[in-house]
Amino acid sequence: MEKQKKLKILHLLSQRPDSTGSGFYLQAMLRESSLCNHENFLVAGIQSDQPADLDCIGKDRCEFVKFFDADVSCQIPGMSDVMPYESSRFCNLSPDVLNEYLYSFTEKIKTAVSVFKPDIIHSHHLWIVSSLARQLFPAIPIVTTCHGTDLRQFQNCPHLQEMVLKGCSKLDAVMALYETQKEDIINLYNLPSDKIFVVGAGFNEKLFTLTPKPDPDPVQLVYAGKLSYAKGVPWLLRALSKIDSPSWQLHLVGSGSGEERDYCLKLAKSLGDRVVIHGAVSQKELAQIMKQSHIFVLPSFYEGLPLVLLEGLASGCRIVATDLPGISEILGGIHADFISLVKTPRLDIDVPYHEDEDLFEKKLAHALKTQISASYQNPCIDISLIRDKIASYSWAGVFNKVQNIYFNVLKSSNN
Repeated sequence: MEKQKKLKILHLLSQRPDSTGSGFYLQAMLRESSLCNHENFLVAGIQSDQPADLDCIGKDRCEFVKFFDADVSCQIPGMSDVMPYESSRFCNLSPDVLNEYLYSFTEKIKTAVSVFKPDIIHSHHLWIVSSLARQLFPAIPIVTTCHGTDLRQFQNCPHLQEMVLKGCSKLDAVMALYETQKEDIINLYNLPSDKIFVVGAGFNEKLFTLTPKPDPDPVQLVYAGKLSYAKGVPWLLRALSKIDSPSWQLHLVGSGSGEERDYCLKLAKSLGDRVVIHGAVSQKELAQIMKQSHIFVLPSFYEGLPLVLLEGLASGCRIVATDLPGISEILGGIHADFISLVKTPRLDIDVPYHEDEDLFEKKLAHALKTQISASYQNPCIDISLIRDKIASYSWAGVFNKVQNIYFNVLKSSNN
C-alpha cells in the first residue's frame, strides 16, 4: 500500500474534543491528517447545552453524544476524576446510566461508519469507547492513543476492567506517550509489545515561541492546568506563600469543578494580588501569558506526557516540576540550571500522605525560590541548550509516526 494514499479516518473521543490534553491531541491529529490530504470524521462527547468549539473539522463531519438530560442523563464522565468542566466519575455510574452511555456511543459510531465508511478508526484512551468500537467493527482496523488517565481509570474501576479488556485486548495497535507507559500497557491490557508504539506528543511551535522577557520585578510565574488536588495546585499555593522575596506573581491558568476547584481558588485569593486568576483560556492566550512569564510550574502528582512543559520551554520559561515519568521523558538528559525537579511524594491515590505534605511543600518552596532568585538575576534562559529537544516534539513529526502506523496496520489487515 502506497503511503501517499488518501485515507478516511474516523476519530473517537468519549469526552469534549475542545478541552484537556487528549482533546488538544485529537485536534492536532485532525489538522495534521488534513494537511496530508486525508479525510476525517469525528465522534465525541459534549454537554447538551454547550456545543463543541472546533475549527479543525466541519460540523457536517461530526457526530456528538450529548450528555446531561440528553442522550445520556449524567454529566460527561471524565477520564480524570476532576475535569475543567462539570463532569461525573466512571466509578459512580449506575448500571442504567452506563447502559445509556454504551447505547448512545454505539448508535453514533454505527452512524459514522455507515455514513463515512472509514478505512481506519483512531480512538483515544484504552477505555470503554475504544473497546466498544473494536467489538462493533472487528473488520475495521483500529488504533488507539493512550493518554495515561485511561490507565488510572482501569486501576481505579476494577468492575469495568472486563468490559474494557473485551475489546482493547484485540486492538490492531496502541500508541503510547513514553517508554514507561508502554510497559504499563503491556502489563495491564494483555497486549503484545509488538503492537505498542511510542509516538509521544507535540505542541504548537508556531504559537509558543521565544520573545524578550519583561523586567523581573516581580518575577512572573505561570501554572496551566486543571485546578485540582492531583495537579498539586494547593501545595503550590502554600509553597509560594512561604516566599516573601524576591517578589513574585503567579498566573493561575485553568479551570476545574466542585470542591477541589473551590478550595484552590480560596487559597489563591488569600494571596491577594500576588495571584492572577485567569480561568480557562485559549491556546493563543496561554502562549501570550507564557511569553511574559519567567517560570512555568507543574507540581502535578500524575501526568501523561505534559505538553504544557514543552510550551513553557519553547516560550523561554524556567521550569519547576515534579519528577514524574512523563516529565522526566521530556526533561531527561537536559542538565541545565533553569530546570528544578522536585521528588514526587508518596501518594494515597492522588494526594500525598498527610505525614509527607510538609516535606513536599518545603522542597517545592526551595525549588521555586531558587528559580525565582535566578530569574531576578537573569530573566532569560539559554534556549540553545534545549532547541533540539523542543524540535523533536512537533505535531508534524508526531503525526508522521502515527501515519506510518496507520499504513502498517492497513497493510497487515489486507494480507
